[in-house]
Amino acid sequence: MLVAEPISRMGDSMSQLRILLADDHEVVRKGLRSLLDAHDGWEVVGEASDGRDAVEKAHELMPDVVIMDITMPKLTGLEAARRILEDVPGTGLLFFTMHNSEQMVNEALSTGAQGYVLKSDAGRDLVRAIEALPQRKTFVSPKLAQLVSSGDDRGRLKAVGARGVEKKGVAKTPDQVLTPREREVLQLLAEGKNSKEVATALNITVKTVETHRSNLMAKLHLHSLAGLVRYAIRNNMVAP
Repeated sequence: MLVAEPISRMGDSMSQLRILLADDHEVVRKGLRSLLDAHDGWEVVGEASDGRDAVEKAHELMPDVVIMDITMPKLTGLEAARRILEDVPGTGLLFFTMHNSEQMVNEALSTGAQGYVLKSDAGRDLVRAIEALPQRKTFVSPKLAQLVSSGDDRGRLKAVGARGVEKKGVAKTPDQVLTPREREVLQLLAEGKNSKEVATALNITVKTVETHRSNLMAKLHLHSLAGLVRYAIRNNMVAP
């Protein structure tokens, strides 16, 4: 489904469209590359296997479009998207994911992304989603179309994503509870890294990591690393 939304530094022409692929599964990246390279005027200029790599490649390659999975190692696709869209303004960003929940669509669009395509619909919808970008449109897979039916609804979704789902009793998302650094630390801990490895990855001290870990447990009302891991899995920060 197409929804009006102003975007990007891309011109009206689709010629020389430079695309960055970000997915932690090599077979998915190969399939996407094959599909997109077959389209005249489109070029896959790089691939990233985790969220942090995606941010670095976006800075380095300055692609017109980034196609991003949501659940990725080191940095989630949501966090990576925020950084890319803030640091490389005008980039068109499409989420390409298996997640089909209303909450995830809300969170993804709240990052400023211009598209949300389900992996199950790749052959039919991905090309259409990319073609929508220079038309200043947002594309959402038809299976999720009921969540986005007009420009007003698009704005509502972004607002909901920023402040939480408007339903009584629904838990807040990590974006609403944790700082960006806390989300990074949580994801790395949930991926099995110890405090020293987290400190090295984030270029901070072990003591700082331990402080973040204590703050995480206090904010989330958890009392063990296992509890943090379960929280991260429930919120799609790491794969189960």
